[in-house]
Amino acid sequence: MQVIKLEHFQRAAEEIGKHGDNDTLPFNMDNRFIAKKSEQLAKIAFEYFERLNKSGKKSAAKQLNSLQIFHERLLTPTGAYGFRTSTKIHPFWNIYLNGLAIAIAEANEPYRSSRAHSYRYAADMVEFFDRSKSWRAYKEATLGESLLDSPNAVVIQTDISSFYEHIYHHRVENCIDDLFEESNTVGTQIDRILNQLSSGRSFGLPVGGQCARVLAELLMTSIDSLLSQNGIIWHRYVDDFTLIADSQAKAYEALSILSNVLADYGLSLNRSKTTLLSSKHYKDFVTAQLFASDDQASKLKEIDLYFDPYTDDPHQDYEDLQQTVKEIDLQALLAAETSKSQPDAYLVSQISRTLKLQEPITALQLCRTLLSVQNLNAFRASWPTIMRGVIALRSDSDFVSIHAMLDTCLDEVISHSKHLLLPESNCLHFLRAIRFKKTEARSVFVTTEVFKKTKYETIKRECIECWRHWKDRPSFISVRNTWSTQGAEVQRMLWLASHKFGDDGLHFRNQVNNTTDTSWTVGIEVKSGTSFGSLFKHWTETCDS
Repeated sequence: MQVIKLEHFQRAAEEIGKHGDNDTLPFNMDNRFIAKKSEQLAKIAFEYFERLNKSGKKSAAKQLNSLQIFHERLLTPTGAYGFRTSTKIHPFWNIYLNGLAIAIAEANEPYRSSRAHSYRYAADMVEFFDRSKSWRAYKEATLGESLLDSPNAVVIQTDISSFYEHIYHHRVENCIDDLFEESNTVGTQIDRILNQLSSGRSFGLPVGGQCARVLAELLMTSIDSLLSQNGIIWHRYVDDFTLIADSQAKAYEALSILSNVLADYGLSLNRSKTTLLSSKHYKDFVTAQLFASDDQASKLKEIDLYFDPYTDDPHQDYEDLQQTVKEIDLQALLAAETSKSQPDAYLVSQISRTLKLQEPITALQLCRTLLSVQNLNAFRASWPTIMRGVIALRSDSDFVSIHAMLDTCLDEVISHSKHLLLPESNCLHFLRAIRFKKTEARSVFVTTEVFKKTKYETIKRECIECWRHWKDRPSFISVRNTWSTQGAEVQRMLWLASHKFGDDGLHFRNQVNNTTDTSWTVGIEVKSGTSFGSLFKHWTETCDS
């Protein structure tokens, strides 16, 4: 049976410090804090787990129910017109959840079918998951099924409706309990924490973090097993299924079995996305998706733009990637997308990922097209990736020659596309992009349009981060004077920002220092131990980024 170890929390902290806590939201200062204090934070988390685990399931549930775990549900666009919510979780609880998730993934991986291609646990990497197990690998695996050669074969493509939102916590708890000794409290702990993050509801996983992916795959392991037991030929990537049958009758039977199995777990198929195809139609379609075209758009889509600094020769890898990208006429590709009523979001995102691989003048030309009033609304499905690309340029001294012109493009966004900044995650990405330089337009936007109007602490923190970068003393003093009315997360960012303001900042910290012991508590502190709050304070003394 699986045992929770300190190493699980250490790996969780290291992964968050390197890659961030939520892949739908931008990297923030708490991630830098975690990167520097990963060992100490992991130790706090592990010691808390041991205390909680020794107390038994009833006591563990009672203790977790008594806590208030900070979290915010932020609106995140998905696709051209859809929205979903991402969950921003307190940094300590993110480490804690991910530490438990690593242990769960480690224990569950041997039970997973090779036909499940999503989020396969990687034991020997800083990252949680094996990057080679991708959506592309999933599609390639379906093409390898010999049954497709049967003249009457039928392929079903379908997915689960609102997958993460409908996962039932108690089912997850039962699956976790099967991996641990009977007395272990991991299942109970996960159930109680999820209950808080779901505002008291007994279903729904917090979108954006690694723990949710592990728990979803854990639940699906049982469903996958039942499909195999029923003799169905299937492949799955997250909530997408491909079923292959040798006739229309068998296809209908397989779809019925899948629907029944999902219903036992409170899930259902998306009727609007369920299609039946002949084997030839399916093979032709997927082959065209993956391999067929030699045009530049297809080449760009096939490139893995992930740069791994831990390869044997990272610099050569980077140079090879850069050369490959330079051989593609990105400006022509992007121009072609601007003429479409529905641009290819993945292609636009790939172009945005290449920005830092370009020469400065080419990168600027691409940014002007991406951010222009004529195009940005059509490219809204790629907003996070566009912003990440712009941020990468704006933070890199190799591109200093275009920084002023990039700033102009960003200021114009405030004028012509303010509606795109209404979803909270979009606003966060934009605030990260404009933090490098203060302009009048940005100052008004951050203070009047965002900080004074938002109810979200996560967004207020990024406003303060702008003021910290700009060394905007008046704005800092104005918000500093409202310290007692601000939430703990805003207070922590104010404390960090205060180090930029000399005597004003020092006087402020001396004034409020004693109040942080109660307002910043995570709820797990012990008198003799190091606290999350004290670690954060210590880190701010040396943080200069």
